[in-house]
This record gives sequence, structure tokens and C-alpha cells, in this order.
Amino acid sequence: MIPFVERDPIPTMRLRLFVFLYALLALTGCASLASSATGKLADNLSSAILNQDDPETVQAGMPSYLLLVDSLIEGDPQNESMLLSGSKLYGAYAAAFVREPERAKRLARKARDYSDRALCTHDAKLCNVLDKPYDEFVSAIAILKVDDVPLLYVSGTAWAGWIQANSSDWNAIASLPKVKALMVRAVELDETYSHGEGHLYLGVFATLLPPALGGKPEEGRAHFERAIQLSAGRDLMAKVEYARRYARIIYDRELHDRLLREVLDADAAVPGLTLSNVLAKRQAKELLASAESYF
Repeated sequence: MIPFVERDPIPTMRLRLFVFLYALLALTGCASLASSATGKLADNLSSAILNQDDPETVQAGMPSYLLLVDSLIEGDPQNESMLLSGSKLYGAYAAAFVREPERAKRLARKARDYSDRALCTHDAKLCNVLDKPYDEFVSAIAILKVDDVPLLYVSGTAWAGWIQANSSDWNAIASLPKVKALMVRAVELDETYSHGEGHLYLGVFATLLPPALGGKPEEGRAHFERAIQLSAGRDLMAKVEYARRYARIIYDRELHDRLLREVLDADAAVPGLTLSNVLAKRQAKELLASAESYF
């Protein structure tokens, strides 16, 4: 056997990825099974990341995961499930770990592009739907049903992340009512989806602005409390956002500190929420530390 001398880890990584994908496709035996297997792989990958309790591990490994999902989508570009998984992964990585503004914009745009393609794959009538006038947009998404909630939710979160990454662009901010409509429709159909996180997003949307500029803190409070209720208090980020975006706006120090202490005292290990909860605990600690100067 000729010894292999690794001069560059990148070609080796690509070779291993190729061998893995080739073996995966060979084992499935046909295109439909290949599509199912790769879709399952993407879903499992998303779950593994969400259940990771060490954010640094995710941050270090995520670029490889993103390349893997990109390759799977390239091989099956009409796979709606795969497109949604890619959108979720890119959106989560951009929001949680990327601090360089221009890079965050690129990654958030990728998340949005994948969700847009998923919409178009789902129904040709939904192609470029977010570019349509508001009334036409609302009519288009009104036909979606309960089974379409994942599509609505992922599209809404991808667009919300894109707006956040482009918060200095008024053209991006102008699309917020459509993003809110996506999430409202998802909540109307199934408010329990993804631990009730649709309400969390609606709470954030309602409290983005102070009351003097049109913000609706009490509407936001109702959504935050419903998100907490639907997750049985296990989604710690709901409490963090409740404290950050409602308690701080109305200067309720008692509510603010109580919510954040509950986050710090809670167990972060919850299926599907572990990574988010670990990050929520870190943010809760930071918010508590700054409370004295804020209030």
C-alpha cells in the first residue's frame, strides 16, 4: 500500500465527502430513495445541531455542515425538505455566530434564497411571492394549509433574519409586514409548531419599535407569554426576549430580573431547544449584569 501524505486537508475533506455521498446513493438504489435518504440526513443534521450543548462546537463545525447541505441541494435542487433544512441552517448560523456585517448579509441571503426556492418548488403560484403587492401576497399564502406550516415558518424566519442582517436598508425593513403575515398565517394554522416559536417572532415584531413610534408592547407581551405557555417554559429564549423587548421597554425591573433568573435556574437540555437554551442563558447573564445601568 502506498502511504498517503496529506498535504492539504481540503482535498481530503472533499474526497471523503464524495465517497460518503456516493456510498449513500449506491445504498439507496434509486433516485426516489436517494432523495428520501438525503432529506433525512439533512433533517438529522439539523436536529443534531439543535440538540448540541456546546455552541463553540457548532460554530466551529457549521461551515462544513453548510457545505454538505449545499452539495445535497445541488444534487437534488427540487427537494423542498432539503431546501428548508438548508434555509434553517444558514439562517441559524448567520444569526447566532456571525458578527461581520457583510458576511451575515451573504449568509442570511442564502437562507432566504433557499426558502424562496422551497416556496416555488411547493407551488408555482408562490414563485417570487414576496415580491408581489401586499394584498396579492396575503391572498397567495391564504391557500396554504396545516401541512404547509413548516414552509411558512421557515420562510418567515429566513426573511426575518435577512431583514435583521440588512437593518440599515429601508427597502428590507419595508418587507416586514409580509414577513409578519407569514408568521401570522403559520400561527393561525398551528400555533404549537416548533414549541410555539411563531408567537415568539410575533412578539419581537410587535416590540421592534418603541410605543411612540408605533410599537405595540402589550401585543408583544401577549405573544411572549403564549410562547412560554406553549413550550411549558422550556424555550428559554422566549423569556429572554420577553425581558429584553418588553420588560425593558416599559421599565419593569421586577419582571425583567424574574424572567432572567428563571432562565439561569432552568435546565438547558431540552430536545430541539438545547443549543438555543444555552445561548439564552448566556444572554440572560449579560442582561442581568447590565440591568443596574439600564434601569
